[in-house]
Amino acid sequence: MSAPIETKTCAAPDRQRRPPWLKIKLPSGRNFSLVRDLVKGQRLHTVCESAHCPNLGECWGRKTATFMILGDVCSRNCRFCAVVHGKPQPLDPQEPERVAEAVHELQLSYVVITSVTRDDLPDGGAGHFAETIRRINQACKNCRVEVLIPDFQGDEASLQTVLDAAPDVLNHNLETVPRLYPVVRPAADYHRSLELLHRAHIRGHITKSGLMLGLGEELIEIHETLRDLRKNGVDLLTLGQYLQPSRNHLPVTRFLAPEEFAELKSLALRLGFLGVESGPLVRSSYHADEQFDEATR
Repeated sequence: MSAPIETKTCAAPDRQRRPPWLKIKLPSGRNFSLVRDLVKGQRLHTVCESAHCPNLGECWGRKTATFMILGDVCSRNCRFCAVVHGKPQPLDPQEPERVAEAVHELQLSYVVITSVTRDDLPDGGAGHFAETIRRINQACKNCRVEVLIPDFQGDEASLQTVLDAAPDVLNHNLETVPRLYPVVRPAADYHRSLELLHRAHIRGHITKSGLMLGLGEELIEIHETLRDLRKNGVDLLTLGQYLQPSRNHLPVTRFLAPEEFAELKSLALRLGFLGVESGPLVRSSYHADEQFDEATR
Protein backbone atom coordinates (compact mmCIF):
# COMPACT_ATOMS: atom_id res chain seq x y z
CA MET A 1 0.00 0.00 0.00
CA SER A 2 1.27 3.46 -0.83
CA ALA A 3 2.07 5.95 1.89
CA PRO A 4 -1.04 7.81 3.07
CA ILE A 5 -1.61 11.37 1.97
CA GLU A 6 -1.47 13.85 4.80
CA THR A 7 -4.76 15.68 5.14
CA LYS A 8 -6.28 18.10 7.58
CA THR A 9 -9.79 17.77 8.87
CA CYS A 10 -11.88 20.91 9.07
CA ALA A 11 -15.44 21.83 9.86
CA ALA A 12 -18.04 21.99 7.13
CA PRO A 13 -17.12 25.09 5.13
CA ASP A 14 -19.42 27.93 4.28
CA ARG A 15 -20.67 27.58 0.68
CA GLN A 16 -19.45 31.12 -0.03
CA ARG A 17 -15.88 30.39 1.09
CA ARG A 18 -14.66 28.04 -1.57
CA PRO A 19 -10.90 27.91 -2.13
CA PRO A 20 -9.47 29.76 -5.12
CA TRP A 21 -8.93 26.62 -7.19
CA LEU A 22 -12.70 26.15 -7.39
CA LYS A 23 -13.34 29.46 -9.12
CA ILE A 24 -14.77 29.08 -12.62
CA LYS A 25 -15.16 31.38 -15.60
CA LEU A 26 -18.59 32.50 -16.71
CA PRO A 27 -19.63 30.68 -19.90
CA SER A 28 -19.39 32.63 -23.13
CA GLY A 29 -18.26 32.42 -26.76
CA ARG A 30 -19.63 31.30 -30.10
CA ASN A 31 -19.50 27.57 -29.47
CA PHE A 32 -21.18 27.98 -26.07
CA SER A 33 -24.04 29.87 -27.72
CA LEU A 34 -24.28 27.28 -30.48
CA VAL A 35 -24.66 24.37 -28.06
CA ARG A 36 -27.05 26.31 -25.80
CA ASP A 37 -29.31 27.26 -28.70
CA LEU A 38 -29.28 23.76 -30.18
CA VAL A 39 -30.16 22.11 -26.86
CA LYS A 40 -33.00 24.56 -26.36
CA GLY A 41 -34.23 24.27 -29.95
CA GLN A 42 -34.31 20.46 -29.83
CA ARG A 43 -36.06 20.52 -26.42
CA LEU A 44 -33.28 18.42 -24.92
CA HIS A 45 -31.86 18.18 -21.41
CA THR A 46 -28.21 18.17 -20.44
CA VAL A 47 -26.72 17.04 -17.17
CA CYS A 48 -24.42 20.05 -17.58
CA GLU A 49 -27.36 22.28 -16.68
CA SER A 50 -29.47 19.98 -14.51
CA ALA A 51 -26.60 18.99 -12.23
CA HIS A 52 -25.05 22.50 -12.12
CA CYS A 53 -21.78 21.25 -13.61
CA PRO A 54 -18.91 23.72 -13.04
CA ASN A 55 -17.39 22.81 -16.42
CA LEU A 56 -20.39 23.84 -18.50
CA GLY A 57 -18.61 26.82 -20.04
CA GLU A 58 -15.45 24.87 -20.90
CA CYS A 59 -17.25 21.84 -22.34
CA TRP A 60 -19.84 23.77 -24.34
CA GLY A 61 -17.02 25.98 -25.56
CA ARG A 62 -15.42 22.80 -26.96
CA LYS A 63 -18.77 21.88 -28.58
CA THR A 64 -19.26 18.95 -26.21
CA ALA A 65 -22.19 18.20 -23.96
CA THR A 66 -23.61 15.33 -21.92
CA PHE A 67 -27.19 14.73 -22.99
CA MET A 68 -29.63 13.62 -20.31
CA ILE A 69 -32.43 11.38 -21.53
CA LEU A 70 -35.56 9.91 -19.90
CA GLY A 71 -36.76 13.38 -18.94
CA ASP A 72 -35.41 15.72 -16.28
CA VAL A 73 -37.19 14.45 -13.13
CA CYS A 74 -35.53 11.65 -11.15
CA SER A 75 -37.44 8.96 -9.29
CA ARG A 76 -34.81 8.92 -6.53
CA ASN A 77 -33.74 11.59 -4.08
CA CYS A 78 -29.99 11.26 -3.57
CA ARG A 79 -28.81 13.86 -1.08
CA PHE A 80 -25.89 15.07 -3.18
CA CYS A 81 -27.63 15.58 -6.51
CA ALA A 82 -29.03 18.82 -7.95
CA VAL A 83 -31.33 17.07 -10.45
CA VAL A 84 -35.03 17.56 -9.65
CA HIS A 85 -36.73 14.55 -8.04
CA GLY A 86 -40.39 13.60 -7.96
CA LYS A 87 -42.86 11.87 -10.26
CA PRO A 88 -41.29 11.57 -13.73
CA GLN A 89 -43.18 12.36 -16.91
CA PRO A 90 -44.01 9.70 -19.52
CA LEU A 91 -41.21 8.85 -21.94
CA ASP A 92 -40.88 10.95 -25.08
CA PRO A 93 -40.52 8.45 -27.96
CA GLN A 94 -38.97 11.14 -30.18
CA GLU A 95 -36.19 11.97 -27.74
CA PRO A 96 -33.60 9.47 -29.12
CA GLU A 97 -34.04 10.89 -32.63
CA ARG A 98 -33.69 14.50 -31.41
CA VAL A 99 -30.51 13.63 -29.52
CA ALA A 100 -29.09 12.01 -32.66
CA GLU A 101 -29.98 15.10 -34.70
CA ALA A 102 -28.20 17.33 -32.20
CA VAL A 103 -25.10 15.12 -32.24
CA HIS A 104 -25.11 15.21 -36.06
CA GLU A 105 -25.60 18.98 -36.21
CA LEU A 106 -22.75 19.57 -33.77
CA GLN A 107 -20.58 17.14 -35.77
CA LEU A 108 -19.46 15.42 -32.59
CA SER A 109 -16.88 12.65 -32.67
CA TYR A 110 -17.64 11.68 -29.06
CA VAL A 111 -20.84 12.02 -27.04
CA VAL A 112 -21.91 11.07 -23.52
CA ILE A 113 -25.51 10.02 -22.84
CA THR A 114 -26.76 9.87 -19.27
CA SER A 115 -30.18 9.95 -17.60
CA VAL A 116 -32.18 10.46 -14.50
CA THR A 117 -33.00 7.27 -12.62
CA ARG A 118 -36.37 5.84 -13.65
CA ASP A 119 -37.34 3.17 -11.11
CA ASP A 120 -40.93 3.69 -12.28
CA LEU A 121 -40.21 2.00 -15.63
CA PRO A 122 -40.15 -1.82 -15.97
CA ASP A 123 -36.71 -1.78 -17.61
CA GLY A 124 -35.45 1.35 -15.85
CA GLY A 125 -35.24 3.10 -19.22
CA ALA A 126 -32.75 0.63 -20.72
CA GLY A 127 -34.66 0.36 -23.97
CA HIS A 128 -34.62 4.14 -24.35
CA PHE A 129 -30.84 4.14 -23.84
CA ALA A 130 -30.43 1.43 -26.47
CA GLU A 131 -32.59 3.27 -28.99
CA THR A 132 -30.62 6.48 -28.43
CA ILE A 133 -27.32 4.67 -29.04
CA ARG A 134 -28.67 3.12 -32.25
CA ARG A 135 -30.01 6.42 -33.53
CA ILE A 136 -26.69 8.17 -32.93
CA ASN A 137 -24.79 5.38 -34.69
CA GLN A 138 -27.12 5.68 -37.67
CA ALA A 139 -26.79 9.47 -37.85
CA CYS A 140 -23.05 9.72 -37.13
CA LYS A 141 -21.05 6.73 -38.29
CA ASN A 142 -17.79 7.93 -36.72
CA CYS A 143 -19.14 9.15 -33.39
CA ARG A 144 -18.15 7.25 -30.25
CA VAL A 145 -20.92 6.84 -27.66
CA GLU A 146 -20.37 6.67 -23.90
CA VAL A 147 -23.35 5.94 -21.68
CA LEU A 148 -23.52 6.87 -18.01
CA ILE A 149 -26.29 4.64 -16.72
CA PRO A 150 -28.24 4.18 -13.48
CA ASP A 151 -28.13 0.83 -11.68
CA PHE A 152 -31.44 -0.48 -13.15
CA GLN A 153 -32.06 -1.87 -9.65
CA GLY A 154 -29.62 -4.64 -10.47
CA ASP A 155 -31.70 -6.05 -13.32
CA GLU A 156 -29.33 -7.99 -15.57
CA ALA A 157 -31.71 -8.01 -18.55
CA SER A 158 -31.86 -4.20 -18.55
CA LEU A 159 -28.08 -3.95 -18.50
CA GLN A 160 -27.87 -6.44 -21.36
CA THR A 161 -30.33 -4.36 -23.39
CA VAL A 162 -27.92 -1.43 -23.19
CA LEU A 163 -24.84 -3.53 -23.89
CA ASP A 164 -26.49 -5.12 -26.94
CA ALA A 165 -26.68 -1.64 -28.49
CA ALA A 166 -22.85 -1.60 -28.36
CA PRO A 167 -21.87 1.61 -26.57
CA ASP A 168 -18.15 2.35 -26.73
CA VAL A 169 -17.91 2.96 -22.96
CA LEU A 170 -20.22 1.79 -20.15
CA ASN A 171 -20.04 4.26 -17.26
CA HIS A 172 -21.73 3.85 -13.89
CA ASN A 173 -20.67 5.95 -10.91
CA LEU A 174 -20.14 4.54 -7.44
CA GLU A 175 -20.19 8.20 -6.27
CA THR A 176 -18.88 7.50 -2.75
CA VAL A 177 -17.41 4.91 -0.39
CA PRO A 178 -19.61 2.07 0.95
CA ARG A 179 -19.87 3.44 4.52
CA LEU A 180 -21.57 6.62 3.26
CA TYR A 181 -24.13 4.97 0.98
CA PRO A 182 -27.00 5.03 3.54
CA VAL A 183 -26.62 8.82 3.81
CA VAL A 184 -25.49 9.80 0.30
CA ARG A 185 -27.29 7.21 -1.87
CA PRO A 186 -30.01 5.63 0.32
CA ALA A 187 -31.83 3.98 -2.61
CA ALA A 188 -28.63 2.52 -4.12
CA ASP A 189 -26.37 -0.35 -3.12
CA TYR A 190 -22.56 -0.31 -3.32
CA HIS A 191 -22.15 -3.99 -4.18
CA ARG A 192 -24.99 -3.88 -6.70
CA SER A 193 -23.21 -1.09 -8.53
CA LEU A 194 -19.91 -2.99 -8.48
CA GLU A 195 -21.69 -6.05 -9.86
CA LEU A 196 -23.13 -4.02 -12.74
CA LEU A 197 -19.66 -2.81 -13.68
CA HIS A 198 -18.25 -6.33 -13.41
CA ARG A 199 -20.96 -7.72 -15.68
CA ALA A 200 -20.15 -5.15 -18.33
CA HIS A 201 -16.43 -5.90 -18.00
CA ILE A 202 -16.75 -9.66 -18.44
CA ARG A 203 -18.82 -9.03 -21.57
CA GLY A 204 -15.83 -7.23 -23.05
CA HIS A 205 -16.87 -3.59 -22.68
CA ILE A 206 -14.69 -0.65 -21.64
CA THR A 207 -15.98 0.34 -18.22
CA LYS A 208 -15.76 3.56 -16.24
CA SER A 209 -16.78 4.88 -12.83
CA GLY A 210 -16.30 7.91 -10.61
CA LEU A 211 -16.28 9.23 -7.06
CA MET A 212 -17.13 12.56 -5.45
CA LEU A 213 -14.79 13.49 -2.62
CA GLY A 214 -15.39 15.74 0.35
CA LEU A 215 -18.45 13.99 1.78
CA GLY A 216 -16.72 12.65 4.89
CA GLU A 217 -14.83 9.70 3.46
CA GLU A 218 -11.46 8.67 4.93
CA LEU A 219 -8.37 8.31 2.76
CA ILE A 220 -8.12 4.57 3.44
CA GLU A 221 -11.73 4.20 2.29
CA ILE A 222 -10.92 5.92 -1.01
CA HIS A 223 -7.98 3.54 -1.52
CA GLU A 224 -10.15 0.51 -0.78
CA THR A 225 -12.87 1.69 -3.15
CA LEU A 226 -10.37 2.21 -5.97
CA ARG A 227 -9.12 -1.33 -5.40
CA ASP A 228 -12.70 -2.63 -5.50
CA LEU A 229 -13.21 -0.92 -8.85
CA ARG A 230 -10.05 -2.44 -10.33
CA LYS A 231 -10.90 -5.91 -8.98
CA ASN A 232 -14.16 -5.64 -10.90
CA GLY A 233 -12.44 -4.67 -14.15
CA VAL A 234 -13.12 -0.94 -14.31
CA ASP A 235 -10.83 0.72 -16.86
CA LEU A 236 -11.45 4.46 -16.54
CA LEU A 237 -11.86 6.64 -13.46
CA THR A 238 -12.97 10.16 -12.55
CA LEU A 239 -12.36 11.79 -9.16
CA GLY A 240 -13.81 15.20 -8.35
CA GLN A 241 -14.73 17.52 -5.49
CA TYR A 242 -18.29 17.36 -4.19
CA LEU A 243 -19.92 20.80 -4.19
CA GLN A 244 -23.12 21.40 -2.25
CA PRO A 245 -25.85 22.36 -4.76
CA SER A 246 -28.09 24.01 -2.15
CA ARG A 247 -28.61 24.26 1.59
CA ASN A 248 -31.02 21.33 1.32
CA HIS A 249 -28.23 19.02 0.18
CA LEU A 250 -25.43 17.37 2.12
CA PRO A 251 -22.74 19.81 3.25
CA VAL A 252 -19.15 19.62 2.08
CA THR A 253 -17.00 18.23 4.90
CA ARG A 254 -13.69 19.19 3.31
CA PHE A 255 -12.22 20.74 0.19
CA LEU A 256 -9.38 18.60 -1.14
CA ALA A 257 -6.38 20.46 -2.54
CA PRO A 258 -5.30 19.90 -6.16
CA GLU A 259 -2.17 18.15 -4.87
CA GLU A 260 -4.31 15.53 -3.14
CA PHE A 261 -6.15 14.82 -6.36
CA ALA A 262 -2.79 14.46 -8.12
CA GLU A 263 -1.66 11.90 -5.51
CA LEU A 264 -4.88 9.93 -5.95
CA LYS A 265 -4.40 9.94 -9.72
CA SER A 266 -0.90 8.50 -9.29
CA LEU A 267 -2.28 5.78 -7.02
CA ALA A 268 -5.06 4.93 -9.47
CA LEU A 269 -2.63 4.62 -12.36
CA ARG A 270 -0.41 2.34 -10.27
CA LEU A 271 -3.46 0.19 -9.57
CA GLY A 272 -3.89 -0.29 -13.31
CA PHE A 273 -6.61 2.14 -14.42
CA LEU A 274 -6.07 2.92 -18.11
CA GLY A 275 -7.21 6.55 -17.87
CA VAL A 276 -7.76 8.81 -14.85
CA GLU A 277 -9.18 12.33 -14.60
CA SER A 278 -8.67 13.63 -11.05
CA GLY A 279 -9.12 17.21 -9.92
CA PRO A 280 -11.39 19.54 -7.95
CA LEU A 281 -13.62 20.38 -10.94
CA VAL A 282 -13.58 16.96 -12.62
CA ARG A 283 -16.98 15.44 -13.36
CA SER A 284 -18.07 12.15 -14.95
CA SER A 285 -17.79 13.20 -18.58
CA TYR A 286 -14.88 15.63 -18.23
CA HIS A 287 -12.45 15.00 -21.12
CA ALA A 288 -14.27 11.72 -21.77
CA ASP A 289 -13.00 11.59 -25.33
CA GLU A 290 -9.39 11.84 -24.18
CA GLN A 291 -9.92 9.09 -21.62
CA PHE A 292 -11.32 6.82 -24.31
CA ASP A 293 -8.24 7.47 -26.44
CA GLU A 294 -6.02 6.52 -23.50
CA ALA A 295 -7.94 3.25 -23.04
CA THR A 296 -7.73 2.23 -26.67
CA ARG A 297 -4.13 3.14 -27.58
